[in-house]
Amino acid sequence: MQQSRRIFALGFGLVASLGFTLGAHAQGAAARELTVASSATYAPFAFENKDKQIVGFDIDIINAIAKHQNLKIKIVNTPWSGIFAALNNGDVDLVISGVTINDKRRQSYDFSNPYFAAHQLIAVPKSSTVTTLKDLAGKKVAVVNASTADDVASREFGKTSPNIRRFESTPLIISELAGGGVDAAIGDNGVIAYRVSQNPALKTVEDPSFPEEGFGIVVKKGDKPLQDKLNAGLAAIRADGSYGEIYKKWFAKEYKAR
Repeated sequence: MQQSRRIFALGFGLVASLGFTLGAHAQGAAARELTVASSATYAPFAFENKDKQIVGFDIDIINAIAKHQNLKIKIVNTPWSGIFAALNNGDVDLVISGVTINDKRRQSYDFSNPYFAAHQLIAVPKSSTVTTLKDLAGKKVAVVNASTADDVASREFGKTSPNIRRFESTPLIISELAGGGVDAAIGDNGVIAYRVSQNPALKTVEDPSFPEEGFGIVVKKGDKPLQDKLNAGLAAIRADGSYGEIYKKWFAKEYKAR
């Protein structure tokens, strides 16, 4: 009888130990660290501070979402030119980098609900008489390669137009404009307005024909579990006021829902 009890105790202990191990493994899998790609050349959405840390509106938003959803994340600075390839290759799990939601991108990726309302904005020298996109016909225009602005300029002036000058980041197109290499630069309103505010020789022009757009967090096509978590987290930070605090921090004004 004593031997039977010892065998039972050993067997129970083995099962309990196995159950604990499997449970711990499952918890570890559930808590897998997600790699987030963001191009840190896009102030005030994502950029490097003086300590080489990636900061910005996008960074605060994804951190707030992760906190609400108990997600472990690691943010990596990824050049815009390779950001979608990194997602395709599985090097990263999601992208938050001022990515405009559009039908073309929806064919290849899934998006969260919009987390920022955007539209295109034109930057020109203060002496410029440009008031609309059409006024840029025959002029040299800088855009970020493969961006929404690139699509806008390509539709208006032709994809192969020699007057469209493509660069790898917003700082480069603004630098080219400030240096007189182009007549105008086009990009997302938040980042263009921020860069122009730092250069007194430039101004912005709003063309009312530019449609309202939305930035979304990008995940692989079909990754609905992650998409759902991101949407739930975004809804939560809107509801508890966190979103409004982050918006005011980076844009110095109150958030007003459209």
